[in-house]
Amino acid sequence: MRLSELPAHERPRERLLALGAHVLADAELLAIFLRTGMGGDCALGVARRLLKYTGGLRALLQHPQAAALALPGLGPARWAQLQAALELARRSAGDALAEKQTISSPRDSAAYLRAWLAPLPYEAFVVLFLDQRHRVLVAEELFRGTLNGTSVHPREVVRRVLTHNAAAVIVAHNHPSGDSEPSSPDLALTRLLRDALALIDVRLLDHFIIGAGEPTSLAERGLI
Repeated sequence: MRLSELPAHERPRERLLALGAHVLADAELLAIFLRTGMGGDCALGVARRLLKYTGGLRALLQHPQAAALALPGLGPARWAQLQAALELARRSAGDALAEKQTISSPRDSAAYLRAWLAPLPYEAFVVLFLDQRHRVLVAEELFRGTLNGTSVHPREVVRRVLTHNAAAVIVAHNHPSGDSEPSSPDLALTRLLRDALALIDVRLLDHFIIGAGEPTSLAERGLI
């Protein structure tokens, strides 16, 4: 069945225009992106099949390029468009963060960090370097690992802090497994970074763990 054969109130694009993008299911949003179906299946059917095969939207976005290109209904052109859409979302979140005069709460950076880190199939550790008024000077990925973890060196974090003349930092890393609960090594690293930065009079404002849901703030849990 073609999308045009569905009743108007069931077509993803018409639903988006009438009700807003936030009410659509993942498959409906993906169907709008795909635009056309294949093999006698409409775009919505293809979208549902892709999500079922990969295990959901997050898993699809994390799919390695080579494996993604082999998925029926995706292909190089659609994969490139999907990656471009992801990058637009990241840059939009980054622009919103940059437009803020001051980060009044570490939570102000949560959306940007989630857009940056949540889709990654590997573990990455990033740092937001802030000035004395808690404005973002620069954001950097300092360490990159695998699905099993990454090695973070506090000495390198301190070196980059001095390079940027930062007065405070917010750090974050992702759990590709989707679990945003901090592990024992996460807590130990947080204490190590906090103490190392305190020696040069720089504050660690927060450490976010990015998983499948809302980012976990260690500052909000009183763990910094």
